[in-house]
Amino acid sequence: MDRLRQRADFLAVANGARANTTAFVLQGRRRDDQGPIRVGYTVTKKNGTATERNRIRRRLREVMRQVDAVFMRPHHDYVLVGRRDALTRDFATMLDDLRSALRRLDRPAPNTGNNKTGTNKAGNKSAPNPNGMTRP
Repeated sequence: MDRLRQRADFLAVANGARANTTAFVLQGRRRDDQGPIRVGYTVTKKNGTATERNRIRRRLREVMRQVDAVFMRPHHDYVLVGRRDALTRDFATMLDDLRSALRRLDRPAPNTGNNKTGTNKAGNKSAPNPNGMTRP
């Protein structure tokens, strides 16, 4: 596993999928190259003093180090955005949270809004417009 270092990489991952937990937000994005898995860590200033932010970052690094690479997809970038609760959350619980978040990122995105089958969200056929077109 490599580290993310460039700001552009962090911004690209921020536009990808995300999974929220109590202690962190996991962001993930597939890359087009054949490189290794890369991981980045970030903790904003609103989470406390520099000492507290560093402690959060260290805990996140250790959680990521201990999780099996089986849960992570090859050719992906991941960013862990630390939250204040990462200071006090039980470490074993954080491991479970990370595994769960990685599984949630792997799920396909639900199809929202682009319903071209002629049915509404309830699954019922939509009534035709006066001009013969079906309503979305």
